[in-house]
Amino acid sequence: MAPRTLAAAAAAALLVGVAAAASHAGAQSGSRPGAKTLRASDVNPRYFTDSSGRAVYLTGSHVWWNLQGDRTWKVSCDKGRAVPFRYADYLDRLAANGHNFIRLWRIELTKWHECGEDVAVAPQPWLRTGPGTALDGLPKFDVTRFDPAYFRRLRTRVAMAQRRGFYVSVMLFEGWSAQFERQPWRSHGHPFFPDNNVNGLNPDLDRDGTLQEVYTLRLPRIRRIQEAYVRKVVDTVGRYDNVLYEIANESGAFSIPWQYRMIDYVRRYERARGLRAHPVGMSYVHGDSGRALFRSRADWVAPSDHRYIDDPPAASARRVTVIDTDHLCGGCPDASFPWRAFTRGYNPIYMDELTDQARPEAIRRAMGATRRYAKRIDLVHMAPRGDLCSTGFCLVRLGREYLVYNPGSGSFSVDLSAARGGGFALEFSDPVSGRVALAADVRGGARRTTLTPPFAGPAVAYLRRR
Repeated sequence: MAPRTLAAAAAAALLVGVAAAASHAGAQSGSRPGAKTLRASDVNPRYFTDSSGRAVYLTGSHVWWNLQGDRTWKVSCDKGRAVPFRYADYLDRLAANGHNFIRLWRIELTKWHECGEDVAVAPQPWLRTGPGTALDGLPKFDVTRFDPAYFRRLRTRVAMAQRRGFYVSVMLFEGWSAQFERQPWRSHGHPFFPDNNVNGLNPDLDRDGTLQEVYTLRLPRIRRIQEAYVRKVVDTVGRYDNVLYEIANESGAFSIPWQYRMIDYVRRYERARGLRAHPVGMSYVHGDSGRALFRSRADWVAPSDHRYIDDPPAASARRVTVIDTDHLCGGCPDASFPWRAFTRGYNPIYMDELTDQARPEAIRRAMGATRRYAKRIDLVHMAPRGDLCSTGFCLVRLGREYLVYNPGSGSFSVDLSAARGGGFALEFSDPVSGRVALAADVRGGARRTTLTPPFAGPAVAYLRRR
């Protein structure tokens, strides 16, 4: 889902500037104090890890306007209004809720119509030099010249996030709008549309009024422009250890070979620059069942399956998987969503419109509550074992730790038969507020141990062997 409305030549280009940059490549690849670059865990590939070896669980809220533009949308279109977007306030809100991850959105269109207004997006990666006027009324782009303002903002926002302890997925491309944005801006809003640039680009090979071709391998000239842009992004933020990359947001199945190539391209360029490898991700592809994501060489994936909202299958132990409500239903879930996802082995994130309503606020707080437990438990050695609890939602280190979520109310049970002769400390907590209530110890060994929270409603039980 976008903003509601949104190879010989290549090999040679990859190495352009590398020799000249060698003198400061070390600075680019150096780790800042306290920062820890992520990589998939060898012990439990459902999660990233850092130099500590512990699992790093990712969860947080993201919003369309957190990189480009200066406004965001609140509430729904029938009541919506554009309000100022302040990035520092946004980070404050994330921190207050205990989050540690955002997607930093790339919006490729320059303009569209939404909620009764014409919405403009700036800055863009390329300078608007003219001569001539683009279809949005501003000077045409020169896509051979980068706009320093865009990359300065990108660097600043990544750096601010790192100082606050947030990991950032830098979105390189946005493919939703090329398929689904209303015309004319679906094509007329893109810098590569012939009337919008001085470079003579004409990507619409099919003459169907869309620019889906720019996310394929059919246009070598366009691809070289895109690869130059990718190099510039990596040069801009590649020294920050809180960075992940995401190739494209919800492009179509036509883009799969192109996305695979871009995944490899990011990795090759980082190696050529002597940079530490940052995780590269691939998110939901329209028209694909999800197989393309799991067949890819991406370090992390963000698929779409409506089961993920209420009853996600246990996460595969082969890949870090992010469940993003952007690919499911936008802002639709309730506060049980983070816990259902977390206890099935996923990293849940929320497509947030930054409203102050009770339901989204409860979701934000619940994500923070899951993260507090993720930091306490030995997550790297735990796996989803719904068969061991009556609720179906539990993370387990067999015989050692059990984290059980009950989305209902009242008593529930857990199988502790793997821990014969041992005792467990038990606590209950509210899955939204995080309020903890200690309980009497529980003996291990029983196949059905009944747990009764001291409060009504949903509950989390945490058992840790003494």
